[in-house]
Amino acid sequence: MPQLLHLDASARSDSFSRELGAAFADHWKAAHPDGVYTYRDLVADPVRPIDEARVRLSTLSSLNGVKDLATMDEVAAAPELAGAWALTRPLIEELIAADVLVIGTPMYNFTVPGALKTWMDRVTLPWIPLAGKSAVVLSARGGAYGPGTPREPFDFQEPFLRAYFSVLGLDDVEFVHTELTHAPVMPFLARFRDVHAASRAAALDRVKALATRVPAENPAA
Repeated sequence: MPQLLHLDASARSDSFSRELGAAFADHWKAAHPDGVYTYRDLVADPVRPIDEARVRLSTLSSLNGVKDLATMDEVAAAPELAGAWALTRPLIEELIAADVLVIGTPMYNFTVPGALKTWMDRVTLPWIPLAGKSAVVLSARGGAYGPGTPREPFDFQEPFLRAYFSVLGLDDVEFVHTELTHAPVMPFLARFRDVHAASRAAALDRVKALATRVPAENPAA
């Protein structure tokens, strides 16, 4: 049965990225009634930032040629590492089990928010099997950062996430952006309200299309 892991990283409860994520989840669950849906709010239930013990887990993982959770359990059995692994293992289990990873994230200071980066730092180990999975990033940007816009060079969000997933072997990554989310509230952007509305509508349409596509089977699940 297909499994979806849904992450939210916006500090706002009524954010546009959360709107896209909720719409994706609703369409996905309707299209996959036998599917397993897992949700994690990285702001309401924040992941603890990495510490020295968590960094040592990464080093020992590479030194010992770890390839799976069982071997990592052995490597992390030392008392000084057990606490870090207890915080990390459940998050990695969720990620490994998922066929589809959906991330709802705003753009903060031209990149991803700290809540999402902290989750990435916590779960990332070189042996995690992400090949064969798919990811959908649903983002909201206060301004316009698309191709040809003056701020296109300032978009460090999508390139960063593409590079991150690529290194881990996950090449099936789709990005859906709602742009100019500040236009409805900021007077100096009022002239772009129609552009924002069109961007939001197109994003919601794209979300439905992506949520209802048939996922590939996850061989690692």
